[in-house]
Amino acid sequence: MFVLDKIDLPVLGLRGLESDLSEEERAIQESVHRFALEVMRPIGQKLDAMTPEEVIADGSPLHDYMAQMQASGILDLGALDGMTELQKSRIFPIIFEELGWGDSGLAIATLASSIPAFSAHATGDPEIIARFGSVPGCWLATQPDKGSEIVDMDATNVLPGARQSKGNLSVRKEGNEYIVNGQSSAWVSYAPLAQTAMAYLPCDYGDGFMSESGPGLNWVGLMIPLDLPGISKGKPLNKIGQRPLPQGEVFFDDVRVPEKYAIATGEQAITQFMATLTFANMEMAATFTGVARAAFDHALEYVHERKQGGAAIINHQSVQSRIFSIWQRVEAARALTHRVFSYNYSENGPHILASVTSKTFVTDTAFQVASDALQLFGGNGLTKEYPIEKVMRDARSAMIEDGENHILGLKGVTWLSRWYQAKNNISV
Repeated sequence: MFVLDKIDLPVLGLRGLESDLSEEERAIQESVHRFALEVMRPIGQKLDAMTPEEVIADGSPLHDYMAQMQASGILDLGALDGMTELQKSRIFPIIFEELGWGDSGLAIATLASSIPAFSAHATGDPEIIARFGSVPGCWLATQPDKGSEIVDMDATNVLPGARQSKGNLSVRKEGNEYIVNGQSSAWVSYAPLAQTAMAYLPCDYGDGFMSESGPGLNWVGLMIPLDLPGISKGKPLNKIGQRPLPQGEVFFDDVRVPEKYAIATGEQAITQFMATLTFANMEMAATFTGVARAAFDHALEYVHERKQGGAAIINHQSVQSRIFSIWQRVEAARALTHRVFSYNYSENGPHILASVTSKTFVTDTAFQVASDALQLFGGNGLTKEYPIEKVMRDARSAMIEDGENHILGLKGVTWLSRWYQAKNNISV
């Protein structure tokens, strides 16, 4: 039982029902929140109104943002490497939520452009770190004819009797080189400005593309400098949401990559890809918790300002009910996100089941929250004079990127079923 002397106002933090942030965590939160408010939001709004070509052009505000992000030290690799697993489980969701609250497109640009550098540092190889560890890159996996199928690298969701296709972009091994041909999809984040790529591609090691063990493919994880002969890029993609995030296709014509740059082959490439996806899905949950919170903040402010029926609309019970429902869903999204960060950085994790559980729920919730928040704005919500329509467009994109939510759910339930069968010593 609780004993109260009086009933005070609730004590709420930037992230709602916060209870136990340390002094260091609160300082980090406040610093990133200030960066999100003062740098990300103004730049994100400018970029949202620009053409894709203008976004990547010299003099674009995007370059100013990337420079300020680098100078801020928010995602300094050296500092992050020095954290304990417990510190990462607590600080990462704080950082990513604030970045998502600022602008989800810019937040994802920051992370996507860092993936080759993260991968390079993880190898511990001085040559690879020197070549890939300090320049902007992209995570290259999806292809025009292999969209969500890329998430199913182990081919557990292939129809009976069918086999995966090698797609539009593949590799063959010749001597001490990998030869890359084809094109990526147009959805490769930060590709228009990337100097390197961390690519996961079907590979012919000399005996074909198909794996001998099933309907899936042989794979390779390849670090690719994007200044090699034979590489070109298409136009940046024009899309409805996350417009500050440049995305585009990359073309390869007999591109020769040194064998040294293959950091994962065969089954190891599948494992490494899933490790990257596990982190990316977990990060997406935190980022779009921030997007959901941004929608709630905009709605809460608006219903206290907008007057209808002789009073601010927060006084109407219908509005009160809807605002509280939005609040609940934001808190639920954050709670699941933190549970998954805690699990993945514990001795039990990381696991893709945890990450897809949070990514799918939070991104679905963020879109629902943004849509309900826009409804409270009425016609004003449909205009670009108010920020909520951008939030809803940005949230909608998240239900497809980094794995379409339904295919991610299928991968999740595959692991649940495997766990149940192993626990009960059955096979179905």
